[in-house]
Amino acid sequence: MSKTLTLSTFCAAVTAGVVALSSVALAYTGQELAKDAKISINEARQIAVKAHPGKITDQELEKERGGSGLRYSFDIKRGSVTQEVGVDAKTGKVLENKKEGPHPD
Repeated sequence: MSKTLTLSTFCAAVTAGVVALSSVALAYTGQELAKDAKISINEARQIAVKAHPGKITDQELEKERGGSGLRYSFDIKRGSVTQEVGVDAKTGKVLENKKEGPHPD
């Protein structure tokens, strides 16, 4: 007996797969520092995109001067411009929101 895949069954399967993938945490540089952060990468992403709407193209958690000394750093692209947004990993405060220079980190 052969099974025919209907369009509605196919769409339901694709939708379920997309939902499952969207809930998977994306890896980022500096994950080993996350134990010292007070806010999660997901919370930091929301703060960063609120500060500069666009698509996150790179993300990391790093020790850096300023604020608490631990920050999430996001490259956010909107159109042809990439903005670097830094979010303090302990307070959630935006520490940096500037156009990415010609030689990114």
